[in-house]
Amino acid sequence: MNVRWLQDFLAVAETGNFTRAAALRNTSQAAFSRRVQSLEAWVGAPLIDRSFFPTRLTKEGEQFRHHASEILRQLSDARAEVSGEAGARADHIRIGIPFALATTRLPGWWADWTATRKVTASLLVGNIHDLATDIVSGNMDLMMCFHNAQEPVHLDPERFERVQIATDALSPYVRRDLFVEGGYTWPGHPAKPLPLLMYSRGIYFARLVDAILESAPASLHGNRVLECDMTDVLREMALSGYGVAWLPESSIRGDAADKLVRLGGAPWSTPLSVVVFKDRANDRPALARLWAKLADAEASDLSASQKPRTRTGGAVGRRLARG
Repeated sequence: MNVRWLQDFLAVAETGNFTRAAALRNTSQAAFSRRVQSLEAWVGAPLIDRSFFPTRLTKEGEQFRHHASEILRQLSDARAEVSGEAGARADHIRIGIPFALATTRLPGWWADWTATRKVTASLLVGNIHDLATDIVSGNMDLMMCFHNAQEPVHLDPERFERVQIATDALSPYVRRDLFVEGGYTWPGHPAKPLPLLMYSRGIYFARLVDAILESAPASLHGNRVLECDMTDVLREMALSGYGVAWLPESSIRGDAADKLVRLGGAPWSTPLSVVVFKDRANDRPALARLWAKLADAEASDLSASQKPRTRTGGAVGRRLARG
């Protein structure tokens, strides 16, 4: 039995789709299907009911799902114990997090998490699909991510518990002098389309921006001058005056807070929450202590200091927002 088979099985169990699961596992669908079939042969029972779409697990598959996750977790713990890391890493937590949160929110959270307890961590930075695959496979303890009601992050609530620890918003920003000196208007004009700094297709924020544009009160006239996976890159390009970028409010700090202004108002933005997922079966003491603190943050309904600040950019910002 190959450990990869367990990871493949958990990926298809979570996504309900062989094509998506194969993409998450960075392999062809044919090779992926063969590995799942090999696992079924090893177990001696069908684990996937292929007569339904989305794909469902059989009764045996549902029963085996928990065992597969536990096996992967125990293998990871066993490796740490044999290598001598277990004692030193008793309070070590593996955290999956998007780059945009790692560079903006994590430093503040870390100070709070470690104020009264000894905690060390390994960060797995990636996109939402990769992070979801890792937590489903037992390769991480906590998964942190942005969440929006129009594009919810689906993890089985019977297996994973979730808390919300912060709020945010995704809005279009531009360097003010690009509009003042460049003669642009919002939301652009066919004769003078806006330069757009956009997320790569398939990225979580790209889908959110698409949803915003579908319900916007007017058509956006612009040309994509750059596409990128990373919020930080788009923010820096916007700061340099190369175009309009949709950015989380939490990323508007430092020079960005002084130079960038938000465009269009509420119809061109969407609210975000920051949520954390944990496998209910993962009962390590260090993780349980941190989870209790995260749950307390949710129960307290967030203090004002945890909520992102919104800068209007003064008179110029208000004028640009009105278009």
